[in-house]
Amino acid sequence: MRILHRDDLEYGGFAGLREHRLVIDSRFFGEHKPVEAWNGIGNLVYLADAQFLPKGETHLHNHKEIDVISVMVKGRIIHEGSLKHGQKMESYHVQAQRAGSEGFSHNEINPDDIENRMIQLWVMPECPDQAAGYKLYSLIEGGLTRIYGGKPTQQETLDSNTLIDVGVILAGKSVSLNTPVMVYITRGLGILNGQLVEDGDLIQDDRLEFSANDDTQLIVIHTR
Repeated sequence: MRILHRDDLEYGGFAGLREHRLVIDSRFFGEHKPVEAWNGIGNLVYLADAQFLPKGETHLHNHKEIDVISVMVKGRIIHEGSLKHGQKMESYHVQAQRAGSEGFSHNEINPDDIENRMIQLWVMPECPDQAAGYKLYSLIEGGLTRIYGGKPTQQETLDSNTLIDVGVILAGKSVSLNTPVMVYITRGLGILNGQLVEDGDLIQDDRLEFSANDDTQLIVIHTR
């Protein structure tokens, strides 16, 4: 089992946000990958833990041929752009945007006078030249919610062989997966494969056996 601690990394950012970048995959970023950041699993190429400054925003920018998943951990976001302009997100909400060859523009804005927190993940799509798309999810307490990936024949999620689940695991409860995983803890703490892990830990192992000591939120990336 490997563990990368968020607070051991450089605290950088741009525009109105500051972030720790835990996954910066060389397949996508090439020579710009920092030594301390990890490569991803499946088609995951980027994972950043961001805090928006009070009234901070990313400013309008464009993406093409990448899927962008945003997990709200704390506070609120107002989403602007070419997909679902005006959509609001708060804690326990997740949005998934597919750029495809059509592309999309977006600006994420913190409307409040306090910092918020959002995890952003980028996943390379399986096939190029897809249409742009948008999904919004509300997390369910007590288990894992699939927010990305699956067969092209279903419509609940953006299709991919890379799967992303977000779990809200209540204290004393557990969750398991018998497959190689990358897991990011975003709230709480517990025992993962026999080792104590907590908020800000990124873990990679060949399976997942997690028992929550406190109410815990975790992002689980694996493949089908």
